[in-house]
Amino acid sequence: MAGDARMSQQLDISFGQHSDRGRKATNQDSHGLAAPAGHLRRSKGIAAAVADGIGSSGVSHVASAAAVQSFLSDYFSTPETWSVRRSAQRVLEAANTWLHAQDQRSSDRDSGHVCTFSALVLRSSTAHLFHVGDARVYRLSGGNLERLTDDHRLHVGEGRSYLARALGVTGHVEIDYRALPVAAGDLFLLLTDGVHEHVSRADMLAIVHAH
Repeated sequence: MAGDARMSQQLDISFGQHSDRGRKATNQDSHGLAAPAGHLRRSKGIAAAVADGIGSSGVSHVASAAAVQSFLSDYFSTPETWSVRRSAQRVLEAANTWLHAQDQRSSDRDSGHVCTFSALVLRSSTAHLFHVGDARVYRLSGGNLERLTDDHRLHVGEGRSYLARALGVTGHVEIDYRALPVAAGDLFLLLTDGVHEHVSRADMLAIVHAH
C-alpha cells in the first residue's frame, strides 16, 4: 500500500492497494484505507492499515480483517477533541481485547485470533504510526527509502524466530507509536512479511519508480 501525500489547503493523497495469498490456501492479510471528506479529514486525517494473521491459525484471516475494519471505522468515531494518538490507541486496545476474548471463549486453543498490525494516520502535516508485529512501514522521501518500524520478533537461533508481540495474544498489548513530519511528495509503503522478506530494498525502489 502506498500513499503520496501532497500537502495543500486540505490534505490530498493518491494511493494503491494489493494483496495476494501467494502459495497459501487462504489469504491471511487484510488492508484498507479511509479518507473522509470535510471536517473529519481536518480533525482526524486519513488512515491506512494492514494486518497479517499468523500462519498456524485457521481463523487468522478473521483476526486481520476484524483488526483493520474496526480500526478504520472506530478511529473516526472517537471524539474530535481527542488526539490522534489517544484515539488510535483506544481503538486498538478495544480490538486487542475483542480478539483475545474470542480465544478465551473457544474450546480450540489453537484457533488463534492473532494478527500483526500496522497503521498510518496522516493528519495535517504529520504522519502518525501505530505498529505491533512484523509488518513494516517505509517512507520514500527525496530518493531515500527509510524503514520506520521495528520487527517484533524473538530470534531463538538457527534461523528460527517467532512473534514477540501481536494483537490478540494477551489481554494487554504494547503498541509502538511514532510521529514525524510529512513533506509534499512523501510516499509510504505498508508491507507484510510476505513482501518484505522476499523483496529487496533495491527491488522495492525499482517497483515504486516503475509505477
